[in-house]
Amino acid sequence: MEEAKIKERISTTLSFLNEKQSRLYLAAEAKSYGWGGKSKIASISGVNRMLIARGVKELENPELQTSEKRIRKNGAGRKKETDKQEGLVAAIEEIVEPHTVGDPMKILLWTSKSVRNIQESLKKQNYKVSHELIRQLLQNLGYSMQGNKKTKEGGDQPDRDVQFEYINQKSKEFIAEKQPVISVDCKKKELAGNYKNGGREWQPVKNPVEVNVYDFIDKTNGKAAPHGVYDIVQNRGWVSVGISSDTAAFSVATIRSWWENGGKNTYQNAGKLYITADGGGSNGSKNRLWKSELQQLANDTGLEIHVSHLPAGTSRWNKIERRLFSYISINGRGRPSSSLAVIIGLINGTKTKSGLTVKPQLDSNIYQTGIKTDDEAFAKINIERYSFHGEWNYIIAPNRCYNLLTD
Repeated sequence: MEEAKIKERISTTLSFLNEKQSRLYLAAEAKSYGWGGKSKIASISGVNRMLIARGVKELENPELQTSEKRIRKNGAGRKKETDKQEGLVAAIEEIVEPHTVGDPMKILLWTSKSVRNIQESLKKQNYKVSHELIRQLLQNLGYSMQGNKKTKEGGDQPDRDVQFEYINQKSKEFIAEKQPVISVDCKKKELAGNYKNGGREWQPVKNPVEVNVYDFIDKTNGKAAPHGVYDIVQNRGWVSVGISSDTAAFSVATIRSWWENGGKNTYQNAGKLYITADGGGSNGSKNRLWKSELQQLANDTGLEIHVSHLPAGTSRWNKIERRLFSYISINGRGRPSSSLAVIIGLINGTKTKSGLTVKPQLDSNIYQTGIKTDDEAFAKINIERYSFHGEWNYIIAPNRCYNLLTD
C-alpha cells in the first residue's frame, strides 16, 4: 500500500520538475524510505539509481549543488551513445526483427531475445553498450518484456521459426540487389455507413459522435474490402478499396495497381519481385487461382515473381499487419466510416513519424467468387518450387516456356 502511494506521488510530481529538482526530490523520497531506498525509488520511478545516489549526496552536501541559474554543472552531460555509435538502433532492430512477435493492432512488440544475448550480438559488431541502455532503446522502439502465453498460432508447425528466418534472409538478399520486397494481405472488411468504430478520440465533453445502434449492412454503401501492398524498403503502402469479394483476382489486381502506379517507377531496374503473404485466404499457398493470376502478372510485367507464405496461424506477424494496417486502424479509431469516400480519406491520411505514407484507390470492379483453375490451366503455370517447403516458397517466371516442377 505504501509503495503504491509513493508511486502515485512520484508520477504526479515529476512532470512539474526540471532535471535538478527531480533528482533532489527522488533523493528525498529515497532518504525517507530508509534502508534500500535508492534502489526502491529507482525501481518505482524508472530513474537510474546512480542519479538518485547523486541527489542524496547533494542533499547531504549542499556545496555540491549547482547554482540556481544552472541545472547541470559546467560541461556536464554526455553525448548519447546513439549519437556516438552510428547505427546502434538499427543494429538492435536487425537483431530482434526475425524473432519478433506481437499484437500488431496495439503497436506493441516483444522479443524472444534476452537483453544479454542482444548485448553479445552487438559486441560481435564492435558496439560497446550496456544491457541497461539496450533495455531503454528497446522500450523506445516499442518493445516490452512479456511472459509466456499459451496460444495456438502456428505452434503445431515445427518449421515455423525457420520459415521466418528464411523470409528474413531472402528479403535481405533482394534489398541488397535493390529489388522490390512487398508484403500483401486483405484488411478485414468494413461496413460503410454510420456505424461504431472501435477506439477513442478527443471530443468536446458530453458530445460523442452518434452512430447507429445496430450494425445492419447499409444497402446503399455496402462493405469495403481494403486490400493492401506494403513496400518494406520504401515504407510505403498502397491500398485498393474494393466493393465486392476478396478473391485471388482482387489480390493480384492490387499488386498490379501498386506496380503500375509507383512500383515500376521506384524500381526501374527491377527484374524480379519478392512477395510475402499469408498461408490462407485469397493469397494462400494452396490457392490455384492466386498462382494463375500471378502468372499473368509475370507475363505482363516481365518480372520473375518470388513468393513466400507465412505458416498457418501466423498471419498477424505479416509485416503489412503491423506496419500498415495497424496504423490505418489507429488513424480511423473513434470515427464512423460513413462512406467509401471517408474510408479512402482515412487511409490516405495515415502517416507515422518513421515516414510511412499510404496511397488508396477505389477498385469498383466486381470479382466473382468460385472461379476454379483446372489441372490443364494449372499445368501451364511456369512455377519452380524451392527445396525448403516448396508449398510455401516458389518462383513464377514469365511464361516463355511451360515448366511445372512437381512437389
